[in-house]
Amino acid sequence: MAPVPQAAIQAPDGLEQVLRHPAVWRGRAPAGGGGPVVASGNQALDEALPGGGWPLGGLTELLGAVHGAGELEVLMPALATLTRAGRLVVWIAPPHIPYAPALESSGLVLSRVLWLRPAGVADALWAAEQVLTDAGGGAVLLWADEVGDRQLRRLQLAAERGGALGVVFRHIGRAAQPSPAMLRAEVMARPGGGALRIIKCRARPPAAPIPLAGEPANYSTPPAWPMDGYRSGP
Repeated sequence: MAPVPQAAIQAPDGLEQVLRHPAVWRGRAPAGGGGPVVASGNQALDEALPGGGWPLGGLTELLGAVHGAGELEVLMPALATLTRAGRLVVWIAPPHIPYAPALESSGLVLSRVLWLRPAGVADALWAAEQVLTDAGGGAVLLWADEVGDRQLRRLQLAAERGGALGVVFRHIGRAAQPSPAMLRAEVMARPGGGALRIIKCRARPPAAPIPLAGEPANYSTPPAWPMDGYRSGP
């Protein structure tokens, strides 16, 4: 059978209209437009990300083998920018208590930081979805390793509605699972300083690992630390 000319392949009008939407990305095509972003503070990383920074209105997955490999440090400049702009940054179910002095020294405005401790994964996902929808361009940091494709898709859609930076922290063992997240990257711990390896990035092929400056800072604290300037969930 002779091959069908590409020009003869036409999508129905309704489908073509959907495919023209700027939020729809065709895997082999460059992304159009480019949505809003917040600069990462790392020039090499900004150059590797579409639009020049972390995507606002999209979900990012940061994967790693251990906590504290630099996954928070790589976000700090962006989080500081958002809080200084009056946007809310919400931490949901972090594995350790956030260390307020370290966050403040990184430039975050503590009055714009909210720490939630949900009772379980279901509550954490529900809270993340609500906050992403109403974040008003802020950020949600969610630690939820056992989360499925359906839940990630709901978070991605919520981030789009709220124009927020949504970040989910998961184990690198989840990298083989499909994900609707706009951006996926691995934070790798290495002697003398970690690196960020982009696994999936709309519009651009994965770049070479991007070095992260210095050793990761400590952004957690023992439970006895007084949480001045923080609001805590139930």
